Amino acid sequence: MNDPRVSHTASILPNGKVLVADCSSINISELFDPSSGLWTITGSTNIPRCCHTASALTNGEVLVASRYGEIVNRYTAELYDRSIGIWTKTGSMNVPREYHTASILNNGKVLVTDGFNADAVDFTAELFDPSTRLWTLTGQMNNARAFHTAIVLTAGKVLVAGGEDNNGFTNSAELYDPETEVWTEIGNMNFARRQLTSSILMSGQVLVTGGYNSNVNILSSAEINSSI
Repeated sequence: MNDPRVSHTASILPNGKVLVADCSSINISELFDPSSGLWTITGSTNIPRCCHTASALTNGEVLVASRYGEIVNRYTAELYDRSIGIWTKTGSMNVPREYHTASILNNGKVLVTDGFNADAVDFTAELFDPSTRLWTLTGQMNNARAFHTAIVLTAGKVLVAGGEDNNGFTNSAELYDPETEVWTEIGNMNFARRQLTSSILMSGQVLVTGGYNSNVNILSSAEINSSI
């Protein structure tokens, strides 16, 4: 790459290139071209971002949301237009966030969940509508969490699991139904996990792996949810 970076995001564009955005020494973004194996610099984000989320929308744009640090910038979002290589500011979220998740629903909207709001972990979730470029709050979650994982299931519901709540690390999990905008608690994981990963298997089951279950202990265990 042209600039070293950490806590950045990578998004695959419709043309097959990969857009990497922040966190670099300056707020440059760059593109990787698989056909040439080369990186080229593209437009800079309007606000330097770390620990944000990036979502490749169905219309070809890329949405980035939030950033680490100042509360005022945790609300912000912007869109990358690959046709001109420029970032433009879009509607701000209703709640400031960091260490949240963003999931693209089957209807093209983006579901953003929880994260740190100031010094506390939040219960809120909201939706970004690419057609209006506005954010609206959706159903409140049953458990506050940050550093969690979120994955869109085959049927379109979203599973969030683990993370850290206001009392410490958590093993809780819940499902979001886009049709009703309601969250439903499901069975807990066997271990509390923060900064874990989740993957959908060919069977439709969800595999979660690793993560912290204390401030010093990193897990090597994995588990499968077979009840959804």
